[in-house]
Amino acid sequence: MKDSIDFGSMNISTLFRKLLIPTVLGMVFSALFVITDGIFVGKGIGSDALAAVNITAPLFMIAAGIGLMFGVGASVVASIHLSQGKRKVASINITQAIAFSALLILILSALCLYFIEPLARLLGSSDRLLPLAVEYMAWYIPFLVFYEVLNIGMFCIRLDGSPTYAMMCNAVAAILNIILDYIFIFEFGWGMMGAAFATSLGTVVGGLMTLIYLLRFSRTLHLCRIKLSIKSLLLTLRNIGYMIKLGSSAFISEASIACMMFLGNYVFIHHLGEDGVAAFSIACYFFPIIFMVYNAIAQSAQPIISYNFGAGQPERVRKTLHLAIRTALICGISFFILTVLCCQDIVSLFIDRSYAAFDIAVNGLPYFGVGFIFFAVNMIGIGYYQSVERGQRATIITLLRGVVFMLIGFFALPPVLGTPGIWLAVPLAELLTTFYIFGIYLKDRFIVCRR
Repeated sequence: MKDSIDFGSMNISTLFRKLLIPTVLGMVFSALFVITDGIFVGKGIGSDALAAVNITAPLFMIAAGIGLMFGVGASVVASIHLSQGKRKVASINITQAIAFSALLILILSALCLYFIEPLARLLGSSDRLLPLAVEYMAWYIPFLVFYEVLNIGMFCIRLDGSPTYAMMCNAVAAILNIILDYIFIFEFGWGMMGAAFATSLGTVVGGLMTLIYLLRFSRTLHLCRIKLSIKSLLLTLRNIGYMIKLGSSAFISEASIACMMFLGNYVFIHHLGEDGVAAFSIACYFFPIIFMVYNAIAQSAQPIISYNFGAGQPERVRKTLHLAIRTALICGISFFILTVLCCQDIVSLFIDRSYAAFDIAVNGLPYFGVGFIFFAVNMIGIGYYQSVERGQRATIITLLRGVVFMLIGFFALPPVLGTPGIWLAVPLAELLTTFYIFGIYLKDRFIVCRR
């Protein structure tokens, strides 16, 4: 399972490629979780079901954000400890991250299930969509802890030098989800329950695969017993706090996508009704592919940057950053062109022309796709600051991108541009974020030059 990887001396391009290819494939399989649900729900149940799933999506993005927060935080800390030869400390870090986040998700899941109907209304569900949204949540929320373990485990396994196995965890989970989606929705006729349960079972298998690896097959990082003495618990809380600080921007990044969906659902239902939400949900189903690829590029660069940052090799850090930016930009431009040329084909994957949401989505997706180019730069910029222990800066960028600029877009553009303004709100937020990143980069360069 262990790949031949040396973070400190291997050629940067070769090292980045070794991490990138399996990581991208793994992330694409992960995105299939979301997209497959959309295709089967739209084709097998209808556009209202598609809208209902999109209503509940912010809740699951928050759960994913918690997993990414602890995954990034633990991976950065463990990377630096490994570069200093502290393997035992690194193993303790990842164990603390997995155990604490799993406990947190279990508590949050119990609260969500207890308040499930008010929660669905809070997320923006109308009376018409409420039964579908509640049914979907009831069969997905209890299994979120396995989704959490899967998300964090990916970081740990890649850091252990086995990106191919990390890819397989996502691939097996996604393939199982596709098979079960078809069986549960089309063969058994289980509707929303079937869609949610299929995804849940896929995450259970993926989560168990990561645990088995870290318990039995890992070479460097292992899950270990957490001591329950007062001193050990205080140290654990201190470490958890530091991981949260480093990974908070990853959480906010996911939360910003949840914010995008939340605000978008409200704005679309206000201007275009349930059909508008269904159309927006197609963009939200397509968006994970874009996000996952950029996230894979950032995550592939992260262990290289963190390791060499800890080892005091700034030139290797700089080369990795530049390579990641170039790769992300190429992908961003390609995704934009693909969206413009194939928007009808993308929409037809989810619903047919008989639904009013079809034309709304076809007309809106090209506007939405403009943001993919700027999003590429933003993801790499945020990932870089996380990797060099500048979590506060990464958090500020993410808050601006996901909350401040997003609010400006959704509330300023529709009155001026009408329906195209709703679709352009997210691209505007990404563009403003890119300007901000370039601004602080030029400021840092100016300070260095003056010294």
